[in-house]
Amino acid sequence: MFKVIFVAALVGFTWASDVFDYTDDDFDSNIGDHGLALVEFFAPWCGHCKRLAPEYESAATRLKGTVALVKVDCTANSNVCSKYGVSGYPTLKIFRDGEETGPYDGPRTADGIVSFLKKQAGPASVVLESDADFAKYTSDQDASVVGFFSDDKSTAQVEFMKAASALRDNYRFAHTNSEALLQSHGIEGEGIVLFRPLKLNNKFEESSVKYSEDKYTNSKIKKFIQDNIFGICPHMTDDNKDQMRGKEMLVAYYDVDYVKNPKGSNYWRNRVMKVAKSFLDQGKKLNFAVASKSAFSNDVSEFGMDSGAGELPLVAIRTVKGDKYVMAEEFSRDGKALESFLQNYFDGNLKRYLKSEAVPENNDGPVKVVVAENFDAIVNADDKDVLIEFYAPWCGHCKSLEPKFKELGEMLADDPNVVIAKMDATLNDVPPPYEVSGFPTLYFSPAGRKMSPKKYEGGRELDDFVAYLKKEATSPLVIRSSKKQDDDNDDDKTEL
Repeated sequence: MFKVIFVAALVGFTWASDVFDYTDDDFDSNIGDHGLALVEFFAPWCGHCKRLAPEYESAATRLKGTVALVKVDCTANSNVCSKYGVSGYPTLKIFRDGEETGPYDGPRTADGIVSFLKKQAGPASVVLESDADFAKYTSDQDASVVGFFSDDKSTAQVEFMKAASALRDNYRFAHTNSEALLQSHGIEGEGIVLFRPLKLNNKFEESSVKYSEDKYTNSKIKKFIQDNIFGICPHMTDDNKDQMRGKEMLVAYYDVDYVKNPKGSNYWRNRVMKVAKSFLDQGKKLNFAVASKSAFSNDVSEFGMDSGAGELPLVAIRTVKGDKYVMAEEFSRDGKALESFLQNYFDGNLKRYLKSEAVPENNDGPVKVVVAENFDAIVNADDKDVLIEFYAPWCGHCKSLEPKFKELGEMLADDPNVVIAKMDATLNDVPPPYEVSGFPTLYFSPAGRKMSPKKYEGGRELDDFVAYLKKEATSPLVIRSSKKQDDDNDDDKTEL
């Protein structure tokens, strides 16, 4: 009997969940019970949904009583999923008081979800009434933006609250009308101060920055925050990486851990900052950051670096265009190696890093094999029309497409103006302006217009490809009649 009770209890424990599971029948009646809710629309077979599930469960437990996490199985509840325009999985949306307010574009880890939703919960800006409130608020791991106003109806406070509402997803805001707090921080009448995290305090920059514009407007306040929030060399995390990417940036990857080893984390960061400041003081334009090489192992791998290699920082630069430069010399404690690397970068003396397979010795097949090193020679050949497939070796759809693509290549083997090509996008850097987020992804690169490739969105049967190329090719296609006729007459061709 004891065993039966134990097993029953274990089963109950295993299936306990803090995620609300809603259906077509109860979604509309229940979602309004939550002031703030994150809803995941998913499918049980979806791989991304399966990877998200444990993170979502963990976040739900940590946010219990504060923010509700909800899930809806779209394979069994098509009405509610259709109502909210769900077209892919997982789709995550934020609801306030039962009304959808927009998509969730935050991190997909438990820590990231919790951090993001805590900022969404409650008011956009927290009220501070005492020195104790202030000390507690600014001791957080993240930066804080605090508005000091003598009058809660002042134009400055109204504009500050607009900025706080607009940027609440990414930054922390607080405000006060306490005369004592204004006096203790040297504020006369009104002011806004950005306080950087205590853990990142250093001798190369001030720990706080004051808003210095004469006028207080929503747009100027937002610009002040975005220009100053990160300082010289921020700690890049899963939470803030999207705000940093898209910039010209140098990142030093090492064992950054501000929970277990803040002193060690700042030891290397200070050495990066010392060199960074010297170049910034010269007017050089570049952003800097430090990041955990284990948390950003994919980035480290993209640069061809070994994430398990010792304690020394691994350094790389990624430009706005996506070009990559890797510091080959070992990081030195005196900063000389980093200084030399940066000087060569600004002087234009570095060779960009390309993740690339070896160029094939024999590339005479009907489908040309493209790697990063021969991309320009094949795909960007200005006199050729090129249809290229970006694939992954493990992709089932890519495997299904392979024989059809090969047959297409064979049909056009005698056409001097058209190239059918493929590239393993998991082992080679994909250059801009090509964008690959799923497999297979196909592009048509027309002769004479190599910087304006067209994403192929048509069918994936042989006839679909032929019809597309007849329409898009810059010259009439030269197509072999058939394999049997080729055997009978190697010169038998048809122009279309």
